[in-house]
Amino acid sequence: MADSAREIVSSGAAELGIALSDRQLDMFDAFTALLLEWNKKFNLTRITEPEEIAVRHYLDSLSLLAVEDVPGGSTMIDVGTGAGFPAVPLKIVLPDLDMTMLDSVRKKLTFLDTVVRELDLSDVELVHGRAESLGREERYRERFDFAVSRAVARLNVLAEYCIPFCRVGGKFVAYKGPDVDEEIQGAAEALRTLGGRSAAVHEFTLPHSDVHRTLVIVKKSRVTPNRYPRKAGVPERNPL
Repeated sequence: MADSAREIVSSGAAELGIALSDRQLDMFDAFTALLLEWNKKFNLTRITEPEEIAVRHYLDSLSLLAVEDVPGGSTMIDVGTGAGFPAVPLKIVLPDLDMTMLDSVRKKLTFLDTVVRELDLSDVELVHGRAESLGREERYRERFDFAVSRAVARLNVLAEYCIPFCRVGGKFVAYKGPDVDEEIQGAAEALRTLGGRSAAVHEFTLPHSDVHRTLVIVKKSRVTPNRYPRKAGVPERNPL
């Protein structure tokens, strides 16, 4: 990672209230190098400039920590983790986070296995599968303090993927772009059905940019009914 990108991560994180050590900045350097190397073989990200990676992937992932307390030892699942966002940046900053990364594309998990080994990350589980299936398994269902996702799906669909993973009292966090009011209104019934409360919405501009983002955070107040999540493909075809 170029010095300018390293400085963007350091000062941008500081704006979010996060003080990064030299060791953590070195880990972000190493992650960028791996991401760009593997991106030549697989389509992991369309963002290939280190400075843009610093803002649009790293600072975006870390923005959760500016608005939400994530206690040490919390359990978190990143649903549709892709190239490891937000999971890897959050794990770098919070090394005692118990992190599960879920994706349906095996080659992305192969990349993440390399990242975990090269960055010497502990308490990380990589899971290959679909959220609709894993969310029904006893090992994963209602086991997590946080279910987070930057996956590209409308909120009512993403809620059915994620909320079943949250314990009662846990939180579902959706990373979204700007102008999501209509999407949030359209997801209100789905959130109630799945056991969530009304959404808390945090709008902000990422440091060192004019990129507008939104975090939608839903606290789970009731057990998710057994019929959810529905079978693979159904939430997308027939959203709640």
